[in-house]
Amino acid sequence: MPKPSSGMTPADFAVVYDKFKAAVSRYDCGKFCSPLNDGSPVCCSTQHAVPVVDKAEFKFLKSRTDLWHVFKPYDAATRQIVDELHHSCAAIECKGARHCERDNRSVACRAFPFYPYITRTGDFVGLGTYWTYEDRCWLMSNMRVVERDFVQEFVSAYEYIFDRDPEEYATMKAHSASHRRVFSRRGQPIPLIGREGGFLQVLPRSGRILPLPASRLPKFGAYVSQSTYRKAIKEAGGDVTFTPAFQI
Repeated sequence: MPKPSSGMTPADFAVVYDKFKAAVSRYDCGKFCSPLNDGSPVCCSTQHAVPVVDKAEFKFLKSRTDLWHVFKPYDAATRQIVDELHHSCAAIECKGARHCERDNRSVACRAFPFYPYITRTGDFVGLGTYWTYEDRCWLMSNMRVVERDFVQEFVSAYEYIFDRDPEEYATMKAHSASHRRVFSRRGQPIPLIGREGGFLQVLPRSGRILPLPASRLPKFGAYVSQSTYRKAIKEAGGDVTFTPAFQI
């Protein structure tokens, strides 16, 4: 989960947390991915995603809760994540999904798997996804369940952050450019949730943005169909008898 350097204060994060409380969906999406991840939601496991926050945000969190602690790398990949952090950032880890305190989730947790997509010309037009998780994150194959309140609060929170931290804006703009390069090489459009509602697609190479019918939203990995999902759970050693139906 990329996170840039800070122009934010702990007090600023108090405002962001107050602005950004909405649940991403009325569904508990962790129930759909956890059977494929040893019972834990993908976004709540540092085996998949290491939360990286501004140190100001970590200071704010520590003033409210003992839920979070400094993340300790466990292999070469996670050591690289920590080694490459900007001096104003920290990699952190919570006590796990069973101990979640929703009011004390980091911005990274609240937003996952989405980031603010910014065009070449600098416009914040919608919500892109951290595409490297597309094979594991159920929500990325079911974006139509994302609630409008979540989108509105996401946009409001990031506009507040961008107004105070130009480096955050620059980092997200660079991340959007990386997204375009990767999907242009794939020859695939980038699906977005539009900030004003509906879905958009960024065309490969040209970067043109067009409407995307909900019926054409992509599905990935085990979430392509109910049969592939059940097969993946069986291969993971899970019990398909109690498999939730994930097609919404």
